[in-house]
Amino acid sequence: MKQEIFVIKSQEKIAKDVFKMVLSGNTDDITASGQFVNIKLDGFYLRRPISVCDYDKNELTLIYKTVGEGTAAMSKYENGTELDILTGLGNGYDTSLSGETPLLLGGGVGVPPLYNLCKKLVAEGKKPTVILGFNSADDVFYENEFKALGADVFVTTADGSYGIKGFVTDAMADLNYSYFYTCGPEPMLKAIYNVSKTSGQLSFEERMGCGFGACMGCSCKTKYGNKRICKDGPVLIKEEIIW
Repeated sequence: MKQEIFVIKSQEKIAKDVFKMVLSGNTDDITASGQFVNIKLDGFYLRRPISVCDYDKNELTLIYKTVGEGTAAMSKYENGTELDILTGLGNGYDTSLSGETPLLLGGGVGVPPLYNLCKKLVAEGKKPTVILGFNSADDVFYENEFKALGADVFVTTADGSYGIKGFVTDAMADLNYSYFYTCGPEPMLKAIYNVSKTSGQLSFEERMGCGFGACMGCSCKTKYGNKRICKDGPVLIKEEIIW
């Protein structure tokens, strides 16, 4: 973990209540896809944890949904605004277990951390398939960005207004895959856990206090003892999860 000052380069709305923010700054402490950052916002006591969508040496891309006063305020920040950010939080995904044909499943704001993961898997010579799940057509984002990486992409919407009608599990039923990676709301993760044919890694969304393991506010039980989602997670292996 490292505390850094980042500067907003650009910000745009890319779907219903969803914003993409690109920042410049030192990303050395971000070492794995699926990690997150914790952002200090003026006027708010707790930092806001946001998953890393993509990063390189000097640039960080975040995608977030405005779900409360903090993220609503953040969506109005102008270019050039400086942000106090804790980087390199969480454990991230392990690509060494993926096999040759991994399956990536993202639901809503669980989609962003899978983008950098997909990029890394492609760079390693893997052939990923991606399923993106949303409520409706207005919520869809990053379909074309995943396709541009070379992945096979399926989109599902709960109301059937775009892509396959249903949930990500409806699209994965007939697919063959060597391993799976997923991030999204807990009901989606549990449904994937129940129907998945292989082992995999699940990234959990959890309310957090400190974001780095000190307050114990996001602890959960696993088959190997209690773990803190912010520090020991957010990524857990399928075989250790207790529902």
